[in-house]
Amino acid sequence: MTTHLALVGPTASGKSDLALGVARALGDIEIVSVDSMQVYRCLDIGTAKPSAEVRATVPHHMIDVAEPEEDWSVVRFQQEARTAVADIERRGRRALLVGGTGLYVQAVVDDLRFPGESLELRAALEARTAEPGGVAAAYAELEAADPVAAARIDPHNARRIVRALEVIQLTGEPFSSFGPGVGVFGPTAFPVHLAGVWLPREALARRIEARVAAMRAAALLDEVLALQGRLSRTAQQAIGYKELLGVLEHDGDIDEAFAMTARRTRSFARRQRMWFRRDPRITWLGAAENPCTVLPALLALWGS
Repeated sequence: MTTHLALVGPTASGKSDLALGVARALGDIEIVSVDSMQVYRCLDIGTAKPSAEVRATVPHHMIDVAEPEEDWSVVRFQQEARTAVADIERRGRRALLVGGTGLYVQAVVDDLRFPGESLELRAALEARTAEPGGVAAAYAELEAADPVAAARIDPHNARRIVRALEVIQLTGEPFSSFGPGVGVFGPTAFPVHLAGVWLPREALARRIEARVAAMRAAALLDEVLALQGRLSRTAQQAIGYKELLGVLEHDGDIDEAFAMTARRTRSFARRQRMWFRRDPRITWLGAAENPCTVLPALLALWGS
């Protein structure tokens, strides 16, 4: 039976370089990017997308599969990534899933079920929660309709409250009936080891600063200029692109936009740590500074 591997961790922690080391050492590996923004064509610099040269040496999947104008979803990612893993296995090879988008990782490796969606209904619910007292009223409505779901959701989390009400109104079924949610960690949907790369906060902060500086030097601003007016609602949320778009639209300060990009990236990394730390199935491999030092341990974990 083929056993695959998922390599997770916060942004800028060196997952991509480590994955390449694994792929080159083992030889039968194809990489599946589990990143909510690398799916978009033309969003190259700001998403730290692997170069064409790298992708020519090791097959990569789930990169450049959507146009910048498309709204992407975790449901679509789940379907297409699992198809990619199945195709890799069918060819007698192993998949190395690499990413820091926690929900996307769990959607692929776990048996999560996602109900349908209605953007129109969601927009109406979001408008209601934006009114004074709207979030509290929506949460009270959720408590009445589905107390189990309400107990799992922060009463101040407008986005999750809206999603729960959207599903209830759309399907006529309790939101909680679609599974226990992302906080339950049972058997995976297919054989897969889960490993994580962990760096000290100070080391990770330095790597984030260096990455943002490299993106600026690589002309991220020009990339964003070329994409103005093309990005979907989803793509516009990509770190770096959102900040620079705001500057371009309001004639703001470029230096501050890049400083904000670094701050937002550090905040995102903290959230990623919190997300993955909940999963007891992950074997964590720590490095003091260079993540590639854990390569031998990772190879031993997966086996050759």
